[in-house]
Amino acid sequence: MYIARYKTSDKMEDILLTSDGKYLTGLYFESSSDSIKHKGNYIEKELPIFTETKKWLDIYFTGKEPNFIPKYKIEYKSSFQKEVTDIMNKIPYGEVVTYGDIAKEIAASNHIKRMSAQAVGGSVGANPICIIVPCHRVVGASNNLTGYGGGIQNKIALLEIEGHNLEEYKLPKEKKHE
Repeated sequence: MYIARYKTSDKMEDILLTSDGKYLTGLYFESSSDSIKHKGNYIEKELPIFTETKKWLDIYFTGKEPNFIPKYKIEYKSSFQKEVTDIMNKIPYGEVVTYGDIAKEIAASNHIKRMSAQAVGGSVGANPICIIVPCHRVVGASNNLTGYGGGIQNKIALLEIEGHNLEEYKLPKEKKHE
């Protein structure tokens, strides 16, 4: 397993990339809660997949939609997680959907009456390839910016990059420190 770092702007935390040597297996903000999911013995090495992913990120962070996707591999824990990932991959650049929207789409495609938005949230949160698999484009009901494993400040910055007016969203209340 291999690891590389991508330096971001001052508005965001740096990004760590992981790979099995051929595919991108992780892309996450360095000190986010997602980093806990990627613990392991990694060798720091520059690989072609890291070069390709960094090129994708360079384009993305200039406010443009890259016209390619780096090769990635996700070890899905369930077919439900894959279904949620497939739906996230269809969310167009610059748009958002709610957890409830995804739940309704899954319920309809599986011919069931109802699907839990919370279950969708758990699957969205399990996404190991942030930004490229656009979990930041999933928001709570009424444009509520809820939980993002990459850190809410990073989610806000990503939405701004994609042209969103943050005044249209409900930001989480800051926690009081005791």
